[in-house]
Amino acid sequence: MIHPSTTISMQIAREPAAVYAFVSTLENFPLWATTFCKSIRKEQDNWVMETSLGPVSIRLAPQNSLGVLDHYVTPPSGETLYVPLRVVANGSGSEVLFTLFRLPGVSDEAYAADAALVRQDLNSLKELLER
Repeated sequence: MIHPSTTISMQIAREPAAVYAFVSTLENFPLWATTFCKSIRKEQDNWVMETSLGPVSIRLAPQNSLGVLDHYVTPPSGETLYVPLRVVANGSGSEVLFTLFRLPGVSDEAYAADAALVRQDLNSLKELLER
């Protein structure tokens, strides 16, 4: 099944390498992804975020020079969710692109609320990196 999706973007006045380095450091997630990530810790070889849903494991795509920060999130339900996230050059700065999939059973209202939370987090990332 192909899911409907929305790609939410945010322009950041920082070079892509700096944005990528900051976002790829999972310890930084609680600083900018505040609507979802309350804290993060490493347990053996896994990263675990504390969220309003409870503990959620997260893993990022391997380090790369293409700006790919796709991540895989596994909530307590056990179903792993794929979250595409990219940093691309945009002139002298960066464009951060987050693709939000609408999964089966998600209402219009819930999907719009999720998109608003993503925008809020990307705006937090922008404010933090442009200081």
